[in-house]
Amino acid sequence: MSTRLIIFDFDGTLGDTRRNIVTTMQMTISEVGLPDRSEQECASTIGLPLASCFEVLYPGLHADRIQLCADTYRRIFEENLQSIKPQLFPGVAETLKALKEQGFTLTIASSRSHASLSRLTRDLGISDCISYLIGADDVERAKPEPEPVLKTLSAMHFAKDEALVVGDMAVDILMGSSAGARTCGVTWGNGTRTELEEAGADSIIDGMEELLNLPYFSAGRM
Repeated sequence: MSTRLIIFDFDGTLGDTRRNIVTTMQMTISEVGLPDRSEQECASTIGLPLASCFEVLYPGLHADRIQLCADTYRRIFEENLQSIKPQLFPGVAETLKALKEQGFTLTIASSRSHASLSRLTRDLGISDCISYLIGADDVERAKPEPEPVLKTLSAMHFAKDEALVVGDMAVDILMGSSAGARTCGVTWGNGTRTELEEAGADSIIDGMEELLNLPYFSAGRM
């Protein structure tokens, strides 16, 4: 069956938020008094639910401290938006518009909160292209579990073999494949081509506009 629904990750796929995330994470770590973590260590957790990021960075950290980290991160992230402005990756706005005009339904499944996701898509001018949003607080089992994709399929009334999941991290690919959807990795985000290949991505692209040329898209255009 041809693709009719595209489920995008946000951070590292549509939005270039790496500087926002890493800066905020390092400021959070400093404020709560935890040992320093490098930029690469912080960036490697992008795509996970917020609490899980700190669990990975600090194995064995008490749940109360993890909650403190998450609350502190959210506050600092909002403060940092005043000076560190996220941007769309090249070609994102144009490709989303073209896909929507061709009849594809476009949604986002992200590990950030629903409120933050809604605000960023609005501020970056792509909310009119997006039909449905899933944040980490909208599901019980976030990436790499399939629930975000399965919930999107149910809400938008599509079959799994009509869906394509697009993301920059292995957790995105694993989420999509576990739900029975096709998957496409992108190389301009926070994951590597090797990580995407090892996760089993059906396709890998180096530029957003390449989505328009994937072979299983042509039959799905309306």
